Amino acid sequence: MIGKLEKLLTPLANRLGNQRHLQSISDGMMMSLALIVVGSIFLIVANPPVNLDLVDLNTGNFFMKGLIAWKQWAVANYDAITIPYTMTMGLIGLVTSFGVAYSLAEKYQMKAAISGIISMCVFLMISAPVKDGQLSMTYLGSDGLFVALIVGLLSVEICRVVGNKAVFTFPGSVPTAVTNFVNSLLPLAANIIIIYGINLCLMAFTGKALPELIMSILTPAISSADNLWVYMGIFAFSNILWLFGINGSSIIFPIVFVLGITNSGINAELINAGKDATQVMNLQMYRYAVLGGGGNTLGLVILMCFSQVKHIRSIGRLSFIPGICGINEPVIFGGPIVLNPILAIPFVLMPCISIGLGYLVQTLGLVGMGYIVDPSFTPFFAQGFLSALDIRNVIFMFVLIAISVAVYYPFFKVYEKSLLEKEEA
Repeated sequence: MIGKLEKLLTPLANRLGNQRHLQSISDGMMMSLALIVVGSIFLIVANPPVNLDLVDLNTGNFFMKGLIAWKQWAVANYDAITIPYTMTMGLIGLVTSFGVAYSLAEKYQMKAAISGIISMCVFLMISAPVKDGQLSMTYLGSDGLFVALIVGLLSVEICRVVGNKAVFTFPGSVPTAVTNFVNSLLPLAANIIIIYGINLCLMAFTGKALPELIMSILTPAISSADNLWVYMGIFAFSNILWLFGINGSSIIFPIVFVLGITNSGINAELINAGKDATQVMNLQMYRYAVLGGGGNTLGLVILMCFSQVKHIRSIGRLSFIPGICGINEPVIFGGPIVLNPILAIPFVLMPCISIGLGYLVQTLGLVGMGYIVDPSFTPFFAQGFLSALDIRNVIFMFVLIAISVAVYYPFFKVYEKSLLEKEEA
Protein backbone atom coordinates (compact mmCIF):
# COMPACT_ATOMS: atom_id res chain seq x y z
CA MET A 1 0.00 0.00 0.00
CA ILE A 2 2.81 2.39 0.91
CA GLY A 3 4.55 1.58 -2.39
CA LYS A 4 1.41 2.35 -4.41
CA LEU A 5 0.82 5.59 -2.52
CA GLU A 6 4.43 6.58 -3.07
CA LYS A 7 4.18 5.97 -6.82
CA LEU A 8 0.94 7.97 -7.03
CA LEU A 9 1.62 10.88 -4.71
CA THR A 10 5.38 11.51 -4.76
CA PRO A 11 5.53 12.87 -8.37
CA LEU A 12 2.67 15.26 -7.61
CA ALA A 13 4.34 16.38 -4.40
CA ASN A 14 7.63 16.98 -6.22
CA ARG A 15 5.96 19.10 -8.91
CA LEU A 16 4.16 21.19 -6.33
CA GLY A 17 7.24 21.39 -4.14
CA ASN A 18 9.34 22.85 -6.96
CA GLN A 19 6.84 25.57 -7.87
CA ARG A 20 8.36 28.87 -6.66
CA HIS A 21 5.13 30.50 -5.52
CA LEU A 22 4.07 27.46 -3.51
CA GLN A 23 7.59 27.19 -2.08
CA SER A 24 7.39 30.85 -1.06
CA ILE A 25 4.07 30.28 0.71
CA SER A 26 5.54 27.35 2.63
CA ASP A 27 8.81 29.15 3.48
CA GLY A 28 7.01 32.35 4.42
CA MET A 29 4.71 30.53 6.81
CA MET A 30 7.68 28.80 8.40
CA MET A 31 8.95 32.24 9.44
CA SER A 32 5.95 32.58 11.73
CA LEU A 33 6.38 29.14 13.36
CA ALA A 34 8.02 30.51 16.53
CA LEU A 35 5.17 32.99 16.96
CA ILE A 36 2.63 30.17 16.70
CA VAL A 37 4.37 27.99 19.29
CA VAL A 38 4.98 30.75 21.85
CA GLY A 39 1.52 32.23 21.37
CA SER A 40 -0.06 28.81 21.91
CA ILE A 41 1.70 28.44 25.27
CA PHE A 42 0.24 31.69 26.60
CA LEU A 43 -3.22 30.72 25.38
CA ILE A 44 -2.98 27.50 27.41
CA VAL A 45 -1.84 29.46 30.49
CA ALA A 46 -4.86 31.75 30.14
CA ASN A 47 -7.33 28.83 29.94
CA PRO A 48 -6.72 26.38 32.83
CA PRO A 49 -8.57 23.04 32.61
CA VAL A 50 -11.27 23.72 35.18
CA ASN A 51 -14.80 25.13 35.08
CA LEU A 52 -15.53 27.20 38.20
CA ASP A 53 -19.27 26.60 37.76
CA LEU A 54 -18.81 22.83 38.15
CA VAL A 55 -16.46 22.57 41.13
CA ASP A 56 -16.76 23.18 44.85
CA LEU A 57 -14.71 26.33 45.47
CA ASN A 58 -14.24 25.26 49.11
CA THR A 59 -12.90 21.81 48.29
CA GLY A 60 -10.18 20.33 50.44
CA ASN A 61 -8.54 18.61 47.47
CA PHE A 62 -5.05 20.12 47.14
CA PHE A 63 -4.88 19.57 43.36
CA MET A 64 -8.31 21.12 42.77
CA LYS A 65 -7.40 24.06 44.99
CA GLY A 66 -4.40 24.71 42.77
CA LEU A 67 -6.52 24.56 39.61
CA ILE A 68 -9.16 26.85 41.12
CA ALA A 69 -6.52 29.39 42.16
CA TRP A 70 -4.96 29.21 38.69
CA LYS A 71 -8.36 29.73 37.04
CA GLN A 72 -9.26 32.67 39.28
CA TRP A 73 -5.89 34.29 38.61
CA ALA A 74 -6.27 33.70 34.86
CA VAL A 75 -9.77 35.21 34.81
CA ALA A 76 -8.62 38.28 36.76
CA ASN A 77 -5.58 38.82 34.52
CA TYR A 78 -6.83 37.41 31.23
CA ASP A 79 -6.06 40.48 29.12
CA ALA A 80 -2.50 40.77 30.42
CA ILE A 81 -1.82 37.03 30.01
CA THR A 82 -3.10 36.93 26.42
CA ILE A 83 -1.19 39.98 25.16
CA PRO A 84 1.73 37.73 24.02
CA TYR A 85 -0.83 35.58 22.17
CA THR A 86 -2.48 38.64 20.60
CA MET A 87 0.87 40.03 19.48
CA THR A 88 2.03 36.69 18.02
CA MET A 89 -0.88 34.57 16.74
CA GLY A 90 -2.98 37.74 16.49
CA LEU A 91 -0.51 39.15 13.95
CA ILE A 92 0.11 35.94 12.01
CA GLY A 93 -1.41 37.40 8.83
CA LEU A 94 0.83 40.47 8.97
CA VAL A 95 3.96 38.38 9.56
CA THR A 96 2.99 35.99 6.78
CA SER A 97 2.56 38.82 4.27
CA PHE A 98 6.16 39.82 4.98
CA GLY A 99 7.51 36.25 4.99
CA VAL A 100 5.86 35.15 1.72
CA ALA A 101 7.01 38.29 -0.11
CA TYR A 102 10.51 37.94 1.35
CA SER A 103 10.79 34.30 0.23
CA LEU A 104 9.46 34.92 -3.29
CA ALA A 105 11.72 37.96 -3.75
CA GLU A 106 14.72 35.84 -2.75
CA LYS A 107 13.84 33.30 -5.44
CA TYR A 108 13.71 36.11 -8.00
CA GLN A 109 17.04 37.44 -6.60
CA MET A 110 15.38 40.75 -5.71
CA LYS A 111 15.82 42.88 -2.60
CA ALA A 112 13.99 40.54 -0.24
CA ALA A 113 13.73 42.80 2.81
CA ILE A 114 12.39 45.74 0.80
CA SER A 115 9.83 43.50 -0.93
CA GLY A 116 8.71 42.14 2.44
CA ILE A 117 8.27 45.63 3.89
CA ILE A 118 6.28 46.79 0.85
CA SER A 119 4.00 43.75 1.13
CA MET A 120 3.48 44.33 4.84
CA CYS A 121 2.61 48.00 4.35
CA VAL A 122 0.07 47.24 1.60
CA PHE A 123 -1.43 44.44 3.71
CA LEU A 124 -1.91 46.89 6.59
CA MET A 125 -3.67 49.37 4.29
CA ILE A 126 -6.15 46.69 3.23
CA SER A 127 -6.59 44.68 6.43
CA ALA A 128 -6.21 47.25 9.23
CA PRO A 129 -8.22 50.34 8.34
CA VAL A 130 -7.88 53.24 10.77
CA LYS A 131 -11.07 54.00 12.73
CA ASP A 132 -11.12 56.80 15.29
CA GLY A 133 -7.33 56.88 15.24
CA GLN A 134 -6.99 53.15 15.98
CA LEU A 135 -5.97 50.17 13.86
CA SER A 136 -8.45 47.32 13.58
CA MET A 137 -6.80 43.94 14.32
CA THR A 138 -9.69 41.83 13.04
CA TYR A 139 -7.88 40.70 9.89
CA LEU A 140 -4.27 40.90 11.04
CA GLY A 141 -4.40 37.36 12.42
CA SER A 142 -5.54 34.06 10.96
CA ASP A 143 -8.71 35.57 9.44
CA GLY A 144 -6.51 37.68 7.18
CA LEU A 145 -4.13 34.88 6.24
CA PHE A 146 -5.56 34.26 2.78
CA VAL A 147 -5.32 37.97 1.95
CA ALA A 148 -1.74 37.95 3.27
CA LEU A 149 -0.85 35.19 0.80
CA ILE A 150 -2.40 37.11 -2.10
CA VAL A 151 -0.71 40.39 -1.17
CA GLY A 152 2.64 38.72 -0.50
CA LEU A 153 2.76 37.07 -3.94
CA LEU A 154 1.12 39.86 -5.95
CA SER A 155 3.22 42.66 -4.45
CA VAL A 156 6.46 40.92 -5.44
CA GLU A 157 5.23 40.35 -8.99
CA ILE A 158 4.33 44.06 -9.23
CA CYS A 159 7.74 45.02 -7.84
CA ARG A 160 9.41 42.70 -10.35
CA VAL A 161 7.57 44.19 -13.35
CA VAL A 162 8.07 47.81 -12.26
CA GLY A 163 11.64 47.18 -11.13
CA ASN A 164 12.63 45.68 -14.47
CA LYS A 165 11.25 48.66 -16.35
CA ALA A 166 12.48 51.46 -14.07
CA VAL A 167 15.82 50.89 -12.38
CA PHE A 168 17.99 53.87 -11.52
CA THR A 169 21.76 53.42 -11.58
CA PHE A 170 24.10 55.65 -9.62
CA PRO A 171 27.87 56.09 -9.43
CA GLY A 172 29.72 53.77 -7.09
CA SER A 173 30.24 56.65 -4.66
CA VAL A 174 26.51 56.75 -3.86
CA PRO A 175 25.71 54.62 -0.76
CA THR A 176 23.80 51.38 -1.38
CA ALA A 177 21.08 52.47 1.04
CA VAL A 178 20.35 55.54 -1.12
CA THR A 179 20.16 53.42 -4.28
CA ASN A 180 17.78 50.96 -2.63
CA PHE A 181 15.64 53.83 -1.34
CA VAL A 182 15.24 55.44 -4.77
CA ASN A 183 14.56 52.13 -6.53
CA SER A 184 11.89 51.15 -3.99
CA LEU A 185 9.79 54.31 -4.51
CA LEU A 186 8.14 53.31 -7.78
CA PRO A 187 7.42 49.67 -6.76
CA LEU A 188 5.81 50.87 -3.53
CA ALA A 189 3.71 53.47 -5.35
CA ALA A 190 2.66 50.88 -7.95
CA ASN A 191 1.61 48.43 -5.22
CA ILE A 192 -0.47 51.04 -3.44
CA ILE A 193 -2.15 52.19 -6.64
CA ILE A 194 -2.94 48.66 -7.87
CA ILE A 195 -3.67 46.60 -4.75
CA TYR A 196 -5.10 49.31 -2.52
CA GLY A 197 -6.96 50.67 -5.55
CA ILE A 198 -8.60 47.27 -6.09
CA ASN A 199 -9.59 47.27 -2.43
CA LEU A 200 -11.20 50.72 -2.75
CA CYS A 201 -13.12 49.61 -5.85
CA LEU A 202 -14.42 46.54 -4.03
CA MET A 203 -15.56 48.71 -1.13
CA ALA A 204 -17.35 51.06 -3.54
CA PHE A 205 -19.20 48.25 -5.36
CA THR A 206 -19.78 45.72 -2.57
CA GLY A 207 -19.46 47.74 0.62
CA LYS A 208 -16.82 45.29 1.86
CA ALA A 209 -13.03 45.46 1.95
CA LEU A 210 -11.06 42.59 0.38
CA PRO A 211 -10.54 40.58 3.64
CA GLU A 212 -14.18 40.87 4.62
CA LEU A 213 -15.35 39.98 1.11
CA ILE A 214 -13.15 36.89 0.94
CA MET A 215 -14.31 35.69 4.36
CA SER A 216 -17.96 36.21 3.39
CA ILE A 217 -17.43 34.14 0.22
CA LEU A 218 -15.63 31.34 2.06
CA THR A 219 -18.09 31.14 4.96
CA PRO A 220 -20.33 28.17 4.16
CA ALA A 221 -23.96 29.08 4.09
CA ILE A 222 -25.15 25.88 5.70
CA SER A 223 -28.39 25.90 7.65
CA SER A 224 -28.80 22.14 8.04
CA ALA A 225 -25.67 21.46 10.11
CA ASP A 226 -27.59 19.33 12.61
CA ASN A 227 -27.10 16.27 10.40
CA LEU A 228 -24.32 13.69 10.44
CA TRP A 229 -23.44 13.87 6.73
CA VAL A 230 -23.70 17.65 6.52
CA TYR A 231 -21.61 17.90 9.70
CA MET A 232 -18.92 15.73 8.09
CA GLY A 233 -19.07 17.88 4.97
CA ILE A 234 -18.59 21.07 6.99
CA PHE A 235 -15.40 19.75 8.56
CA ALA A 236 -14.13 18.35 5.26
CA PHE A 237 -14.63 21.83 3.77
CA SER A 238 -12.83 23.37 6.75
CA ASN A 239 -9.82 21.07 6.38
CA ILE A 240 -9.60 21.61 2.62
CA LEU A 241 -9.29 25.34 3.37
CA TRP A 242 -6.52 24.59 5.89
CA LEU A 243 -4.59 22.85 3.10
CA PHE A 244 -4.29 26.23 1.38
CA GLY A 245 -3.24 28.03 4.55
CA ILE A 246 -6.73 29.39 5.32
CA ASN A 247 -8.01 29.02 8.87
CA GLY A 248 -10.99 26.85 8.03
CA SER A 249 -11.82 26.31 11.70
CA SER A 250 -12.50 30.02 12.23
CA ILE A 251 -14.86 30.04 9.23
CA ILE A 252 -17.04 27.11 10.33
CA PHE A 253 -16.72 27.83 14.06
CA PRO A 254 -19.88 30.01 14.36
CA ILE A 255 -21.97 27.22 12.82
CA VAL A 256 -20.67 24.13 14.61
CA PHE A 257 -19.90 25.71 17.99
CA VAL A 258 -23.26 27.44 18.34
CA LEU A 259 -24.96 24.20 17.24
CA GLY A 260 -22.94 22.25 19.81
CA ILE A 261 -23.71 24.65 22.66
CA THR A 262 -27.42 24.71 21.76
CA ASN A 263 -27.75 20.93 21.67
CA SER A 264 -25.68 20.51 24.84
CA GLY A 265 -28.08 22.93 26.53
CA ILE A 266 -31.07 20.87 25.39
CA ASN A 267 -29.42 17.72 26.76
CA ALA A 268 -28.70 19.51 30.06
CA GLU A 269 -32.38 20.42 30.44
CA LEU A 270 -33.39 16.81 29.76
CA ILE A 271 -30.86 15.45 32.27
CA ASN A 272 -32.03 18.01 34.85
CA ALA A 273 -35.60 16.80 34.34
CA GLY A 274 -34.51 13.20 34.95
CA LYS A 275 -34.70 12.20 31.30
CA ASP A 276 -32.14 10.83 28.85
CA ALA A 277 -30.16 13.16 26.60
CA THR A 278 -31.27 12.98 22.96
CA GLN A 279 -29.16 15.48 20.97
CA VAL A 280 -26.24 13.62 19.40
CA MET A 281 -24.79 16.66 17.59
CA ASN A 282 -23.73 18.28 20.86
CA LEU A 283 -20.49 20.06 21.72
CA GLN A 284 -18.85 16.70 22.37
CA MET A 285 -19.07 15.95 18.64
CA TYR A 286 -17.15 19.13 17.90
CA ARG A 287 -14.41 17.98 20.30
CA TYR A 288 -14.16 14.66 18.43
CA ALA A 289 -13.80 16.50 15.11
CA VAL A 290 -10.95 18.72 16.35
CA LEU A 291 -9.19 16.23 18.63
CA GLY A 292 -5.62 17.47 18.56
CA GLY A 293 -6.68 20.38 16.34
CA GLY A 294 -8.00 20.56 12.78
CA GLY A 295 -7.48 17.28 10.94
CA ASN A 296 -7.24 15.20 14.16
CA THR A 297 -3.46 15.49 13.92
CA LEU A 298 -2.56 14.18 17.38
CA GLY A 299 -1.88 10.76 15.84
CA LEU A 300 0.36 12.42 13.24
CA VAL A 301 2.20 14.32 15.99
CA ILE A 302 2.95 11.03 17.76
CA LEU A 303 4.38 9.61 14.53
CA MET A 304 6.41 12.78 13.97
CA CYS A 305 7.95 12.52 17.45
CA PHE A 306 9.71 9.30 16.36
CA SER A 307 10.51 10.30 12.79
CA GLN A 308 13.91 9.60 11.23
CA VAL A 309 13.86 13.15 9.80
CA LYS A 310 15.29 15.58 12.36
CA HIS A 311 13.16 18.52 11.21
CA ILE A 312 9.92 16.51 11.43
CA ARG A 313 10.92 14.99 14.77
CA SER A 314 11.58 18.46 16.24
CA ILE A 315 8.25 19.83 14.99
CA GLY A 316 6.43 16.81 16.44
CA ARG A 317 7.96 17.19 19.90
CA LEU A 318 7.32 20.93 19.91
CA SER A 319 3.70 20.31 18.92
CA PHE A 320 2.82 17.56 21.39
CA ILE A 321 1.73 19.70 24.36
CA PRO A 322 -0.17 22.27 22.23
CA GLY A 323 -1.75 19.35 20.34
CA ILE A 324 -3.10 17.85 23.56
CA CYS A 325 -4.89 21.17 24.05
CA GLY A 326 -6.24 21.23 20.49
CA ILE A 327 -3.72 23.70 19.03
CA ASN A 328 -1.95 22.33 15.96
CA GLU A 329 -0.87 25.30 13.82
CA PRO A 330 2.79 24.28 14.37
CA VAL A 331 2.06 20.98 12.58
CA ILE A 332 -0.11 22.52 9.86
CA PHE A 333 2.45 25.18 8.92
CA GLY A 334 5.64 23.52 10.15
CA GLY A 335 5.14 19.93 8.95
CA PRO A 336 3.86 21.25 6.71
CA ILE A 337 0.38 19.98 5.95
CA VAL A 338 -0.37 23.14 3.97
CA LEU A 339 0.04 22.40 0.23
CA ASN A 340 1.12 18.84 1.06
CA PRO A 341 -0.80 16.43 -1.23
CA ILE A 342 0.44 13.37 0.66
CA LEU A 343 -0.75 14.33 4.16
CA ALA A 344 -3.82 16.10 2.74
CA ILE A 345 -5.72 12.81 2.36
CA PRO A 346 -5.69 11.68 6.02
CA PHE A 347 -6.01 15.32 7.14
CA VAL A 348 -9.41 15.58 5.43
CA LEU A 349 -10.46 11.97 6.08
CA MET A 350 -9.67 11.51 9.79
CA PRO A 351 -12.14 14.10 11.22
CA CYS A 352 -14.94 12.44 9.22
CA ILE A 353 -14.01 9.07 10.76
CA SER A 354 -14.01 10.62 14.24
CA ILE A 355 -17.40 12.25 13.69
CA GLY A 356 -18.92 9.03 12.36
CA LEU A 357 -17.59 6.93 15.25
CA GLY A 358 -18.59 9.63 17.75
CA TYR A 359 -22.13 9.58 16.42
CA LEU A 360 -22.18 5.77 16.63
CA VAL A 361 -20.91 5.41 20.21
CA GLN A 362 -23.27 8.10 21.52
CA THR A 363 -26.27 6.64 19.70
CA LEU A 364 -25.50 3.14 21.02
CA GLY A 365 -25.03 4.47 24.55
CA LEU A 366 -21.39 3.38 24.75
CA VAL A 367 -20.54 6.89 26.00
CA GLY A 368 -22.76 9.51 27.56
CA MET A 369 -24.09 12.29 25.34
CA GLY A 370 -22.52 15.68 25.98
CA TYR A 371 -24.58 18.06 28.10
CA ILE A 372 -21.95 20.37 29.60
CA VAL A 373 -20.15 23.22 27.83
CA ASP A 374 -16.60 22.32 28.79
CA PRO A 375 -13.71 24.83 28.75
CA SER A 376 -11.84 25.36 25.49
CA PHE A 377 -8.05 25.03 25.05
CA THR A 378 -7.81 22.46 27.82
CA PRO A 379 -6.32 18.96 27.49
CA PHE A 380 -8.60 16.69 25.49
CA PHE A 381 -8.99 14.19 28.36
CA ALA A 382 -10.27 16.99 30.64
CA GLN A 383 -12.74 18.07 27.95
CA GLY A 384 -13.77 14.46 27.39
CA PHE A 385 -14.64 13.95 31.04
CA LEU A 386 -16.24 17.36 31.69
CA SER A 387 -18.51 17.26 28.61
CA ALA A 388 -20.64 14.47 30.09
CA LEU A 389 -18.87 13.58 33.38
CA ASP A 390 -18.25 10.18 31.79
CA ILE A 391 -14.84 8.48 31.97
CA ARG A 392 -15.88 6.28 29.02
CA ASN A 393 -15.70 9.35 26.80
CA VAL A 394 -12.03 9.83 27.77
CA ILE A 395 -11.31 6.20 26.87
CA PHE A 396 -13.07 6.69 23.53
CA MET A 397 -10.91 9.73 22.79
CA PHE A 398 -7.76 7.65 23.33
CA VAL A 399 -9.22 5.09 20.91
CA LEU A 400 -9.68 7.88 18.34
CA ILE A 401 -6.03 8.88 18.80
CA ALA A 402 -4.95 5.28 18.14
CA ILE A 403 -7.11 5.23 15.00
CA SER A 404 -5.56 8.55 13.96
CA VAL A 405 -2.08 7.00 14.25
CA ALA A 406 -3.18 4.10 12.03
CA VAL A 407 -4.83 6.33 9.41
CA TYR A 408 -1.88 8.75 9.17
CA TYR A 409 0.80 6.03 9.27
CA PRO A 410 1.02 4.95 5.58
CA PHE A 411 0.83 8.52 4.28
CA PHE A 412 3.35 9.73 6.85
CA LYS A 413 5.81 6.99 5.87
CA VAL A 414 5.56 8.02 2.21
CA TYR A 415 6.17 11.66 3.13
CA GLU A 416 9.00 10.75 5.50
CA LYS A 417 10.69 8.63 2.83
CA SER A 418 10.57 11.50 0.31
CA LEU A 419 12.22 13.81 2.87
CA LEU A 420 14.90 11.23 3.67
CA GLU A 421 15.74 10.92 -0.02
CA LYS A 422 16.11 14.69 -0.26
CA GLU A 423 18.37 14.71 2.81
CA GLU A 424 20.56 11.98 1.32
CA ALA A 425 20.76 13.86 -1.98
